[in-house]
Amino acid sequence: MDRFRNYDIAFSGLKTGKHDFKFEINKEFFDLFETEQEFFNPKISVDVHLDKHTTFLEFFINVSGTVQLICDISTDEFSENIMNDLKILVKFGEEYDDSNEDIITIPQKDSDFNIANLIYEAVVLSIPMKKVAPSVRDNDEYEKLLEKYSPKPIEEEEEQSTDPRWEALKKLKDNN
Repeated sequence: MDRFRNYDIAFSGLKTGKHDFKFEINKEFFDLFETEQEFFNPKISVDVHLDKHTTFLEFFINVSGTVQLICDISTDEFSENIMNDLKILVKFGEEYDDSNEDIITIPQKDSDFNIANLIYEAVVLSIPMKKVAPSVRDNDEYEKLLEKYSPKPIEEEEEQSTDPRWEALKKLKDNN
């Protein structure tokens, strides 16, 4: 966890109330996680607002910036604006527990909280699943293909025709 210490927020010396922190993250930040990314050349600003209470901490994390993506259709590179917000409640307990996605429990003895994983999660979740370059999105030909191959709503027939054999079986059933 040493490699993430730049993203520790020391709350033990802070007064109760609101505190602001700012981080600028780039490729080096994502290299710390040693995972393959779907994007490159990130230029992201992270604003962290900490509201310290006597028995818990509230973190409001706002991530915004740009990343470079590869278009799924044309394989062109393009820049995509990203934005995401996270609200995390940190409470004190016996041991670390992050099984609840909105509430993290940290040991009573801790004096700082590392937000690197939260920043990483906020950025990765803001990347679109389908990466389509603006040049493709604004193309009339693309729109026509999208319309052609998109699923169509099922139109219900006004009168559903029933197989006459089923009608005969229904009559037999009704007679019993």
